[in-house]
Amino acid sequence: MAGKRTRFIQRRKAVGHTQETLAEALGVDRTTIGRWESGRGEPQVWMRPKLAQTLQVSLDELSDLLAAGPSEQTVAVTPAAIPVAASSAMASLTEAVGADAADSALFLSFVSQTNVDDLVLEQLDADIARLAADYVSQPVATLFREISGLRRMVFRLLEGRQRPYQTGHLYLAAGRLCGLATHVALDLGQFRAASTHARTAWSCAESAGHNELQAWVRSIQSLIAYWQQDYCQAADLARDGLRYADGGTIRSRLLSLEARASAACGDQAGTLRAVQSAQDARQRPLALAELPGVFTFPEAKQWAYAGTALLALGSRQHVSRAIAASSQAITLYQSAPERDQSSGDLLASHLDLATAHLAGGDLDGARDKLMVVLEAAPERRTASISSRLHAFGDLLAQPAYARSVSARSLRDNLQEARRRPALTNLPEPAQ
Repeated sequence: MAGKRTRFIQRRKAVGHTQETLAEALGVDRTTIGRWESGRGEPQVWMRPKLAQTLQVSLDELSDLLAAGPSEQTVAVTPAAIPVAASSAMASLTEAVGADAADSALFLSFVSQTNVDDLVLEQLDADIARLAADYVSQPVATLFREISGLRRMVFRLLEGRQRPYQTGHLYLAAGRLCGLATHVALDLGQFRAASTHARTAWSCAESAGHNELQAWVRSIQSLIAYWQQDYCQAADLARDGLRYADGGTIRSRLLSLEARASAACGDQAGTLRAVQSAQDARQRPLALAELPGVFTFPEAKQWAYAGTALLALGSRQHVSRAIAASSQAITLYQSAPERDQSSGDLLASHLDLATAHLAGGDLDGARDKLMVVLEAAPERRTASISSRLHAFGDLLAQPAYARSVSARSLRDNLQEARRRPALTNLPEPAQ
């Protein structure tokens, strides 16, 4: 007949557990603990390592606690070594080896648990690629909720348990989604929020060990600095990103950003060098398969950045080159499939052309290009476009245009357009 395991009960109480709390710690029912203590049941082999750990005893000491009998003495068990008779040494060793294997089995059960599978990761990659592609041509407001909701889901998954390769995959997905969130905040002119998302994206890229994403994050951090008018910092961030640029179009992106920021800093030599280096980088074989949309750097965008950089240098020769570059950007975008036509870059290139025509005294040419921007739908007018419009208005306000009827008409058009709402707010993210 089974006997009550008094010493087991005493040990359970000595470490501060009731039957209920011990059952909860082990993930079993309270009645299971009751059967063990009454001698009517035995803990399974795979459960014993966890039980021993919870009771703060060794496996040998646990075996002794479970050795029930009516004549056992009610003494507390301590972690001190329990002598083993020589005649039972082989039996104890056999039991210890079995318990050791059970410990490995328990750990195997732990590492085999995961809250994701390869199909989930595959679908996640497909969703991110679709959002990245759609971002180029779709209004930000239509994508914001999905980007935010998907990012939150990945964060929650990372709080769970996965296999190491799955965790790395999730960190990469989280970094890319934070990158998309950075773009959303940047388009709204929310620079503090954009910087926070970018820092999180960088940390995720580091955790994933993904150089390409690290280089891309540096590029968007350069953009944030540029639109905050910290041009030298923008150039430094672009140069730092080159350390991680293994292949693809990211090198051309970083060099183009460096060129534009250097021009704003007044570094003519650095600007021209970076513009040429960006063109040279594009001629190299593309070693990496990149995500579409905002994660790649099309040739049209490179010409758009070159146009802005050359225009900022100011001399007649460079303005002439800027007009050619911006015109090339517009031609390439307009000939591309509709989903690859970046409305923001098209508007920026038209504004650069308007500025270049104004610098050359061609007010009619400036009007033609400016009206394309002023007639664009408000949701297409991001913070960067609004900033460029403001700068164009400052040019029109210069004394040289004070008596010009055409310039006054342009100022009126500009003021009327700026009174219309632009992209300034978004719906609440999905919870």
